[in-house]
Amino acid sequence: MSRKEVPRAGLLKAVLAGRATNAQGAAALRLSIRQVQRLKVRFQTDGAHGLLHRSRGRPATPRLPSGVRAQIDALLQTRYKDFNDCHATEKLREVEGLRVSRESVRQRRRALGLPAKHRRRPKQHRHRRTPEARMGQLVQVDGSPFAWLEGRGPAMTLLGAIDDATSTVLALHFRPTEDLHGYAVVFQQLFTQYGLPLAVYGDRINILVRNDAHWSLAEQLQGAQTPTHLGRVLADLGIGYLAAGSPEAKGRIERLWRTLQDRLTSELRLRHISTPEGANAFLPEFLADLNPRFTREPADAAPAWRPAPRDLPLVLSCRYTRQVARDNTVRLGPRWLQLPPGPQHRSYAGGRVELRELLDGRLVVLHEGIVLATQTAPPAFVLKPRSAPGAEIAAPHLLPAPRSPTPPRSPYPPTRGSARPTARHPWRRALTRDAQLLYPVKG
Repeated sequence: MSRKEVPRAGLLKAVLAGRATNAQGAAALRLSIRQVQRLKVRFQTDGAHGLLHRSRGRPATPRLPSGVRAQIDALLQTRYKDFNDCHATEKLREVEGLRVSRESVRQRRRALGLPAKHRRRPKQHRHRRTPEARMGQLVQVDGSPFAWLEGRGPAMTLLGAIDDATSTVLALHFRPTEDLHGYAVVFQQLFTQYGLPLAVYGDRINILVRNDAHWSLAEQLQGAQTPTHLGRVLADLGIGYLAAGSPEAKGRIERLWRTLQDRLTSELRLRHISTPEGANAFLPEFLADLNPRFTREPADAAPAWRPAPRDLPLVLSCRYTRQVARDNTVRLGPRWLQLPPGPQHRSYAGGRVELRELLDGRLVVLHEGIVLATQTAPPAFVLKPRSAPGAEIAAPHLLPAPRSPTPPRSPYPPTRGSARPTARHPWRRALTRDAQLLYPVKG
C-alpha cells in the first residue's frame, strides 16, 4: 500500500463499527462520501487488498508494442551499441523510423543491462556564502551584453562593479563589447572615487585571468604563468583576484544585471537617449538615485578601502618590453617614439626599455623606473593588448641580454691569428740587402 492508502483500513473499520459517520470518514480521507461508500463495500468483500488502486499492476496504455521493443533492443545491442541515449534516439527516429522518446530508449538500455556511455555526475553540494563584513573587502565585477537602448542605438555591453558587503554599485561603463578598455575604465572609476579594495571577484575571462594552457619557457622556469595586463595591474596594487567557478558564485552582480535591465533601460527610454556617449553621461545621475534605494548597512562600519597611489595612471596601463633601435627609437605597433640622449649624452641603442600604454592613450618609456619620454594620445584611442602577456611581461633575469651595436666592418681581410710572417714571406723578401743587415730576420 501507498502512504495514501495505509490509513484507510482503520478509518473504514471505525465507520463500519458505527464509531464514525461516512461524512467524518470522507473528511479524514479527503474523499467524497460516495467514494467512502464504495470503499466500505470493497473492504467488506476483499478485505485490505480491496482498498488498493484497481490500475495497480496493469500494463501502461501508451507502452511500446512488443515488436518495437524487440527491434529497439536489437539495435541498441548491435548497430547503436556505443551511442548515448540522445544520439541513439535521434538515429532511431531519423534512420529507423521509430518514433520513441529518449526516456524510452534509456529504459530499454537499462533493461538490457547496458551501461551509460557518459556517467552523470551527481549534483555538487553548494552552500550560501556569507557577505563580507566591511565595505571594500570584496568587489564583484562583470559585464552584461543587452539591448540597453532597445533598438534606438547600437548593441552595447555594460561593465560594472558592486560592493559585496553593502551592495553599493561602485562603477558602471558602457562599451561595444566586454574588452580591456572597459574594465580599465571601471577600475579607474573605482580606485579614484573609493580606493583600492582588498580583493576582486570575477569570472574566468581572459582579460582578467589567464585561462589558457600555454606555458612559455620563461613561465616554466618561474613555475607560474605570467598574469594578464590587468592581472599585472591588480598584483602591483596589492589586490587579490578570485575567479568564480559559476555565475551563481557571484550572484550579487548577476542579480544587479536583472535590476538594471529593468530600471536602467526604462530610464534611458524616458530620456530618449540613443547613443553610447549619452548613456555613459547619464550613468552618474542614475547611480546617485539607485544606490540610496538598494544599499544596505555593512556588518562592520569601518571601511577597508586603501588610498590609490599618486601614479595610478602610470600603473593602470599595458606594459611591454622593447629593444632600442640604433637611432634611439622604440616602436609599439604603429606608434614609435624618439628617446632623448641620456646623462653625459648617453645612447640607449641596443638596451631594453619598458613601454607603458596608458588608459588615456599616452605612451610612456621607462628605463630603470625613470621616465625617458612621453607621447600624447592618438585620436579615437582604445586600450587593447598588442601581444600575449607571456611574450612581453617576463622576469628581468629571464630576458635575453641586450646586444651591443655591431661594429663597422674593416675593409682589410682578417689576419690568421697573431702568427709572425715567415722568412720567405713577400713582405720580408721585399727588404733590401742593406736593410737585412741592419734589421736581421729572426727565426
